[in-house]
Amino acid sequence: MSFVARRLLTVIAVLALAGVVVSSVSLVHHYSTSKSSFCDFSETVNCDIVNRSEYSTVLGIPVALIGVLGYLAIFAVATVYRARREARKLLFGGSLAGLAFALYLTYIEAYVLYTWCVLCLSSLAVILAITVLSLIVLRSSEQELNPDSR
Repeated sequence: MSFVARRLLTVIAVLALAGVVVSSVSLVHHYSTSKSSFCDFSETVNCDIVNRSEYSTVLGIPVALIGVLGYLAIFAVATVYRARREARKLLFGGSLAGLAFALYLTYIEAYVLYTWCVLCLSSLAVILAITVLSLIVLRSSEQELNPDSR
């Protein structure tokens, strides 16, 4: 594995931890019974509205918990399993799935709830960065395996 790929995997791991933090804060607010002022800026920027809407769970599982578990999986692949051959494909595939889910949730915020959640948008930025970086790592590993393809 190249020096650049190792460094990018380290950045991905740090971003995944940031995603865990953001998703954990969102999970706490999801279960909170009192109205918070953490992200209540207006009717159109309010994490409480988004976090307690009918779209905040999937099959009874809080979306924020799915985020925590997803980011932990990304962290594990970027650190513990980084040397495995399939790790880079798994990392890109997992982050791409996470990005697709985050974009779906962003659509719900924009066109169904008409309310934005700062935590959700932060998570979107994190998973977008992870996806881009994991694509770069994947492409660099393909070039390492096939040096004639440059």
